[in-house]
Amino acid sequence: MMLTGKCVAVTGAFGSLGAAVVEAVQKAGARVAAIDRTATPHEPLGDAALFGNVDLGDMASAQKTLDDIAQKLGGLDALVNVAGMFRWETLVDGSLDTWDLLYRVNLRTAAAASKAAVPHLLKSTAGRIVNVGAGAAGKATAGMGAYAASKAGVARLTEALADELKDQHITVNAVLPSIIDTAPNRADMPTAEFDRWVKPAQLADVIVFLLSDQAAAITGALVPVNGRV
Repeated sequence: MMLTGKCVAVTGAFGSLGAAVVEAVQKAGARVAAIDRTATPHEPLGDAALFGNVDLGDMASAQKTLDDIAQKLGGLDALVNVAGMFRWETLVDGSLDTWDLLYRVNLRTAAAASKAAVPHLLKSTAGRIVNVGAGAAGKATAGMGAYAASKAGVARLTEALADELKDQHITVNAVLPSIIDTAPNRADMPTAEFDRWVKPAQLADVIVFLLSDQAAAITGALVPVNGRV
C-alpha cells in the first residue's frame, strides 16, 4: 500500500470530504489523526485517532493538537488541510464579517496547522502537506468574492511554503476541485447534473497520490480536479 507506515493528520476530517480522505489514507496503509472543529464525526472513521473541538484558527490550539498527534501516532509524516467552508454572498448586500470568517476558516486554519506541523514533518524522511484549494479561486464571479479570495490565499500559501521547504524534504501541494458531490451541494443546486461533479473519493485518491513516495518530485503544484464540470 502506498502509505504503509506513514502517520497522517487530516483537518476538517468529520465532514464529507474529510471523511473520504481519512478512509482513503487508511486504505493506503497509514495511521490517521482526524481533526475537526465539531465534537464528534457524523460517521465512523475507522481506526483514526479523533481530535474534536479543535479551533485551528487559534495558533496555540493548533500547536497543541499537532504536538499531541505526533506523540500519539509516534511522529508525523503528512498533513492534509481539508478544513474549510463556502458562502455565496455579494459584497453590496453582504457583510465584511463573511470575508473575515472565510479567511479564518479556509486560509488561517491551513496556515496555522502547517506551521504547527512543520517541526514534526522535519523529522520525517518524506514530509508532505496537501491543501484543499478551489478551482473557483482562479476567477471570481458575483457572490464568490470572499470565498475565491480565501481560496486564492490557500494557493499562494501552497506555493510560498513549497519554496520555503523545498530543501528540507517536505513537499507542499494543493488540489483544486471544481464542485464536490456532497449532500449540501446537491441541496443548494438541486437541478444540476451531479454525475459531472467530483466525487469525494475521487479527490481523496489524488490526495493520497500526492502524499505518496511516487509524488516526491512534485511540490508547489496546484492540481485541478474538475470531474466533467
